[in-house]
Amino acid sequence: MEKKQYKVQIDAPREKVWDILWDDKTYREWTTAFSPGSYAVTDWKTGSKTLFLGENGDGMVSRIAESRPAEFMSIEHLGEVRGRVEDTTSEKVRQWAGSLENYTLRNSNGGTELVVDIDVPSDFVEMFDGMWPKAMANIKAIAER
Repeated sequence: MEKKQYKVQIDAPREKVWDILWDDKTYREWTTAFSPGSYAVTDWKTGSKTLFLGENGDGMVSRIAESRPAEFMSIEHLGEVRGRVEDTTSEKVRQWAGSLENYTLRNSNGGTELVVDIDVPSDFVEMFDGMWPKAMANIKAIAER
């Protein structure tokens, strides 16, 4: 597992960036960088189960480890969803289960610095290095329009 970090400076207040990250409509918009049709099923509250799904219903099952509005969100990935069946016990998912995806929002230069720290299986680093900068650009564009 490797630790990766992605950052972007956004000319918008933290509260607006937070809403863009987690509001259903804008979440679906910025996550097209990963997969068109992506959506999340959750209430974004600490301890809540979260399903990150694509158009075909496959995706990831996770848990909100911590949520401090307009400040910090930590998502713990637990497994995957295939054919609408959750898998949290197979050898495949146990290799990365428990990995974290952390979003930190800080006041910076009259706007917001968004920092995303993630644990990434080594064989996915190149893919994420291609996708995350696009996702960050999407978040910035949505927040600044």
